[in-house]
Amino acid sequence: MKNKEKIDRILELSNNGIITTQQISSSGIHRGYLQKLVKEGQLYRFSRGLYVCKDAWEDDFYLLQLKYGKGIYSHDTALYLLGYSDRTPAQYTMTFPKGYNTPSLKQENIIVKRVIPKNYSFGIIEFKSPCGNPIFIYDLERTLCDILRGNDIDIQIVVSAMKKYATSSSRNIHKLMHYAEQLHVKPKVLHYMEVLL
Repeated sequence: MKNKEKIDRILELSNNGIITTQQISSSGIHRGYLQKLVKEGQLYRFSRGLYVCKDAWEDDFYLLQLKYGKGIYSHDTALYLLGYSDRTPAQYTMTFPKGYNTPSLKQENIIVKRVIPKNYSFGIIEFKSPCGNPIFIYDLERTLCDILRGNDIDIQIVVSAMKKYATSSSRNIHKLMHYAEQLHVKPKVLHYMEVLL
């Protein structure tokens, strides 16, 4: 099988038009072949080791997740993805563990939040991006606590999300209170819940 056929096969199996240098190397193709395809305009380089087919529907959520595996979509971005905000974020918000540092983060159009390691991993769920690709976000209870922690919160978004949560049949008040205690926002959460329930 020729290199072009191998790459076409990898792209066909990927379903999303994304190919990595790791996939190329595993198939026995020299990485330089990717540069040839970029020059020809068949692929473009999204980031180091990550290439996208020219006619693929670009899924920014998925591409950023691939690029920053430790990033978890959070705050207003998670609220939007979970259907608790109708405002499309101008910048995506991702949370990383404190100490995780990569210079390219500063060049991205994302809002970076950092948390201590013990507060990083709870509440993470796998979720489908709007294009149907797997990404990681914080669950609703964690997200509500996160937006109450910030100083720059839009009160309208918070009130709307908390109202919707209070009337939801899938709400989990026990989990919400547990997270609120761990993230030191229990008084704020109690205030909203007392008013809304």
